[in-house]
Amino acid sequence: MTATLPRHEYERIPYLVVFDDTSAYKDTYGGVTESVVLESYLLKPVGVPSKNVIIFMHPIGGGAYLPMTNALARAGHHVIYCNSRYRGVDSALIMEKVVQDLGACVKDAKERLGYEKVILAGWSGGGALSLFYQQQAQRATITETPAGEPPDLTRLDLPAADGMMLLAAHVSRHGTLTEWMDPSILDENDPDKRDPELDLYNPDNPNQPPYSAEFLERYRAAQIERNRRITAWVKEQLAELRGRGEPLMERGFIVHGTMADPRWLDLSVDPSDRELGCYLGDPRIVNMGPVGLARFSTLRSWLSQWSYDDANGDGPRCAADLEVPTLVIGNSADNACTPSHTKRLFDAVGHPDKTMHTIVGATHYYSGRDQIPKLKEAVGIITEWLGERGWAN
Repeated sequence: MTATLPRHEYERIPYLVVFDDTSAYKDTYGGVTESVVLESYLLKPVGVPSKNVIIFMHPIGGGAYLPMTNALARAGHHVIYCNSRYRGVDSALIMEKVVQDLGACVKDAKERLGYEKVILAGWSGGGALSLFYQQQAQRATITETPAGEPPDLTRLDLPAADGMMLLAAHVSRHGTLTEWMDPSILDENDPDKRDPELDLYNPDNPNQPPYSAEFLERYRAAQIERNRRITAWVKEQLAELRGRGEPLMERGFIVHGTMADPRWLDLSVDPSDRELGCYLGDPRIVNMGPVGLARFSTLRSWLSQWSYDDANGDGPRCAADLEVPTLVIGNSADNACTPSHTKRLFDAVGHPDKTMHTIVGATHYYSGRDQIPKLKEAVGIITEWLGERGWAN
């Protein structure tokens, strides 16, 4: 299948999607204050017209140069990578506003660029976003953020996509964070105060890999409990600010210890052929480092993207409402989005036309020369799936 894939030259066309920002205050830095400006790229194969386009968006990631997006364009597919307003910085990110951003991109692709069919490609953290978007585009129900504020998604013009692809996707930002949180931290203001029996990186911890089922059950419950403790504090802070007559006031805060998933130290947990360790490096260092998940946050953002109980962008819950054909691809050597996430998403998809594939030996980004055959295999599966539904070109 992969040997017969064409290889096209393609243009990389940068463009902007601009719409009015009616937010009560600015939550991103820079740009024109009264507008949202989304930096976008159209990857257009030379001499290959198409009425169909694959659209990628990640809540914060810029993936216009990822191996997958480039490979799809070389295979003859029209691809858009559109950055959300929160590109690179998620400390104030509101998932409902990212849905608004993706809607603006889809609408622009249809109305200005002239594409008739849109297939959403939810890569990594873009998977739950794409599912949340499609759920609301099909039948909007969200009238406010978890903090009780705009945007009201029922008032937005969100064009529904025609197909869905979930590629190396995890279940949600809040679900992933909770599975990665360090539950040994007992005091959010003093990360040195720890329960030593829950500290994965403490050599004196009596619980060592391979972890027992009893330990994992206790560990996972403690992770959820910590998430809920932070959420309770966030709601108290918001209530106090509003009680002072400051309904728009915010507070920033640090969340220490957010990269402590037992899967990174024990390959028997959610088994696959991944290597030990975290996709960002040594998990012990990343756990307290500046690029750890959710390290810097704000009150409203925590509720919208990180709260285990309050966030709306839940992949499996949204997938249950899908009304379009769906392709799910997982990578067996991926140490960011492991097999259980792939299966949970696939099992949750409510549309009968759903397909799942696993690329054996593929890593999260298909990075490196040894991953080129894996990338070709994934692109071949995507091309065949699109072609079977009349969306290949």
